Amino acid sequence: MSHLVGAFLEMMSAERGAAANTIAAYRRDLSNYAGFVAAKKQSLLDCPRETVTAYLDGLKAEGLSASSSARHLSAIRQFHKFLCADGIRGDDPTRIVPSPKTRRPLPKVLSVAEVDKLLSLAEAEANEAGEPARQEASRRLYCLLEMLYATGLRVSELVALKRAAVMRESSFITVVGKGQKERVVPMNDRARDAVRAWVKTLPKDSPWLFPANGESGHLARQVFGRDLKSLAARAGISSARVAPHVLRHAFASHLLAGGADLRVVQMLLGHADISTTQIYTHVLDEKLRNLVETHHPLAGE
Repeated sequence: MSHLVGAFLEMMSAERGAAANTIAAYRRDLSNYAGFVAAKKQSLLDCPRETVTAYLDGLKAEGLSASSSARHLSAIRQFHKFLCADGIRGDDPTRIVPSPKTRRPLPKVLSVAEVDKLLSLAEAEANEAGEPARQEASRRLYCLLEMLYATGLRVSELVALKRAAVMRESSFITVVGKGQKERVVPMNDRARDAVRAWVKTLPKDSPWLFPANGESGHLARQVFGRDLKSLAARAGISSARVAPHVLRHAFASHLLAGGADLRVVQMLLGHADISTTQIYTHVLDEKLRNLVETHHPLAGE
């Protein structure tokens, strides 16, 4: 039945614009599921609902978290819907299978002071004289960090920015996000100045904002993540608490704490559904509680 999985993945890539990482995750999940079905002497075309629930029970017994099990079920559900839509199978065994209940964890967030510490150190290192290769890496890291905290881009979006994405005067950047959806994101003065300085160092024939010698032609997100953790350690911040996505969380949380509208933050982050952005509402809850405690006439009693 591997050809059915292959056909589904081709559809996800061609029609829905699924990212390469998403396709790879679906391939792993569906391969595991297909192997489980085959072990029961069944086919993906006739396995019943009980097989799907048994597979999920097996994941739970292996210690897989509810969120990971829900991800597996999502892949399986979309796969069977695809089979039904194409007339390959007449029924959907996942139709009434409940999703594992998950408690969405609060995102890891750095304080404003910690982010400022990272930015200050990155800027100081970028301005230090030194060996050319090391100085170039420092300048690149500083530009990446300023842009990440100023825009809240996904790390995959940031490292793959084309040089042409930086619009005139570098006040805005054009980003192609999930599902090939394009959005325009503003940048603050610090990030704009960092981009201008960085662009001046680039080869004129480079189409990428952060070029590299790898197959993709641009900086790998893993390299940025490694450099960021190293910077955090030098700044006296636990590297376990710092990653590119943590800076994205900080961007959103700090905007909301400063009074930004949730819908605006949703647009800036490139979230298709506002429920995804609502993981940051704990910031608003805390802000409201502090407001009541500060201004309520009986708060001090």
